[in-house]
Amino acid sequence: MSQREQALLLLRKAREDEDLLVEIFSSARVSDEIFGFHSQQAAEKLLKAILADFGVDFPRTHNLRLLMDMLADIGFQLPFGLQDLDFLTPYGTLFRYEYLPSDIKVDRQQFLGMVRDLRELVEKRVF
Repeated sequence: MSQREQALLLLRKAREDEDLLVEIFSSARVSDEIFGFHSQQAAEKLLKAILADFGVDFPRTHNLRLLMDMLADIGFQLPFGLQDLDFLTPYGTLFRYEYLPSDIKVDRQQFLGMVRDLRELVEKRVF
């Protein structure tokens, strides 16, 4: 698979995570950990899609800061509203297997908004 094809595939897969977020947005049956997990997964795939589109090989990682730093290394800066996107990393790692501490409040609107903003940025880059 070419890196362009990989970028398009990752973008499509991230959109599937985003679609799920929309479906479960108001569901009290779905935990904040799961909502956070799919937010993190979408963001991870979108960051990897940008890297692939630039022709940059990336490691198998859930660490959003690492991926963001890789983008910065090639001169691609995320806009101000997405610069702290790496706060989602624990949802793809730690909170995937542990309970979310009671002092952490998930703002589903914020999470979904960040995913949408990042997807729109990636679509402008890739298409």
